[in-house]
Amino acid sequence: MSVIDDYLKKIEPAKRKQLQRIRTLAKEAVTGAEEVISYGIPTLTYRGKPFLGFYAHAKHIGLYPFSGQVFKTIQEQLGDYTFSSGALRIPYDDPISKRLLRKIISVRLKAIREQLTTK
Repeated sequence: MSVIDDYLKKIEPAKRKQLQRIRTLAKEAVTGAEEVISYGIPTLTYRGKPFLGFYAHAKHIGLYPFSGQVFKTIQEQLGDYTFSSGALRIPYDDPISKRLLRKIISVRLKAIREQLTTK
């Protein structure tokens, strides 16, 4: 049982199902991703760096790539979703596509890899 499992137990079933879907898709995209709670948000990490946080809000799921550049980079692909530099809001009645979630993860992982190779 992980810290994310503990978080999900507290979420109402309909919201939990959508969060679990995001978690599953992200872990399929990044084999070996680790699960942590960062800034109070369930988060997946790659090589010790956070690449995706997800959180159940009242009217949407918040997705957090822990980078202000990800959504700027793929802004034209975000469709009608609202976003800020660090958060994408996914309404419960409009789940994120697997393709878009993988794109968000891909952009973030590229930045992490670049950061790790320049150290």
